[in-house]
Amino acid sequence: MTKQDFQTLTQNVVLLDGATGSNLMAAGMPKGVCTEEWVLAHKDVFQALQRGYVEAGSDIIYAPTFGGNRINLTMHHLQDQIKEINPRLVSYSREVADAASRKVYVAADITTSGKMMEPAGDMTYEAAFEMYREQIEILKNAGVDLIVAETMINIEETLAATVCQLPIMCTMTVDADGSIFSGGNAIEAAVSLEAAGADAVGVNCSVGPDQLISVIRNIRENVSIPVIAKPNAGMPFIDDQGNAVYSMKAPDFAKHIKALIDVGAGIVGGCCGTTPEYIKEVETILER
Repeated sequence: MTKQDFQTLTQNVVLLDGATGSNLMAAGMPKGVCTEEWVLAHKDVFQALQRGYVEAGSDIIYAPTFGGNRINLTMHHLQDQIKEINPRLVSYSREVADAASRKVYVAADITTSGKMMEPAGDMTYEAAFEMYREQIEILKNAGVDLIVAETMINIEETLAATVCQLPIMCTMTVDADGSIFSGGNAIEAAVSLEAAGADAVGVNCSVGPDQLISVIRNIRENVSIPVIAKPNAGMPFIDDQGNAVYSMKAPDFAKHIKALIDVGAGIVGGCCGTTPEYIKEVETILER
């Protein structure tokens, strides 16, 4: 996909997929394991989930390469397999997309290093740039259509990911007031990322869609590129087993996503706690 192709696609509302991690845990993935390694050993589970999203109406599905950067893989002693792991994970999503009866795009999912950036920590912009450059090059060669940097918590680190020939979407994780964990806010991030070459900007994770109206409206008023909203299924509570439980039901989620579209979101989907049922409900309200 070229950047021009992406601009054409986003002339209408684009539907993303929903959660990956929370659904994999519900399917048996233990806490604390390397998600990428678990998915490699459970291809059928992952592909069943993504087929559900495609059948629900997703235009773009996320390849399970979220933690496939060298820094994260090093934590699991898998860094020497980075060039094998990422393409295999991409192939899982590509098989699902290519088997669809309509055009479905595959976005390679990348995220934060998990380290604090200077001066709060010891992660430099140069190190972040090299981490993203390496993974993105592998993903591009694996045949993805675009890149998505999601659940980002630092503006400077996200900027390091934007040097990319493919279209790239960038979403920060924010509080209901738009503030970012490491400082700054979603509007500042969106403006900076657009200037750096991002093709779409917005927010994902953290809160439910009912809490993002003003954030999405303010981003829309300050950028000229598409705005992304991929929130959780509301705010979770922790049950007796220590599991996060998301209480917002699919019809309510879709209703709130419609409200976000009304104030400027052009690319929408779901994050933690959402399932293909949620994406189907959103597809229904889009009336496409």
